[in-house]
Amino acid sequence: MSILVVGSVALDTVETPFARKEEALGGAASYFSTAASLYNQVNLVAVVGSDFPREHLDFWRSRPVNLAGLQVQDGKTFRWTARYHMDMNSRDTLDTQLGVYAGFHAVIPEEYRQCPLLFLANIQPELQMEVLEQMP
Repeated sequence: MSILVVGSVALDTVETPFARKEEALGGAASYFSTAASLYNQVNLVAVVGSDFPREHLDFWRSRPVNLAGLQVQDGKTFRWTARYHMDMNSRDTLDTQLGVYAGFHAVIPEEYRQCPLLFLANIQPELQMEVLEQMP
């Protein structure tokens, strides 16, 4: 049994009182795919820019994550920058750049449409409806 996930993939720059990581793999669909792939095949539908690092693609390819639904478009990948406070619960968003994600329309590959489980990650309700209209 496989799982279909539709959502955001981002490059996150995160600063804490202890460390800073630039352009880490982020986005709701990324986190879900990584966790769910510990248990099952994941079919990912998302968009990234032509600047998306190969190392992140290789990470997914090393797991049971099907990338047939990952669109790679000319332009910049969605980026998010934040600073976490000492309590690690509070944070300030310093920058958000939607890049190619701003015009994302999910296209569900035919091979994904029979997935018995669908996870709609953090996406606009209109986009959620576009996805549901493509499912049997």
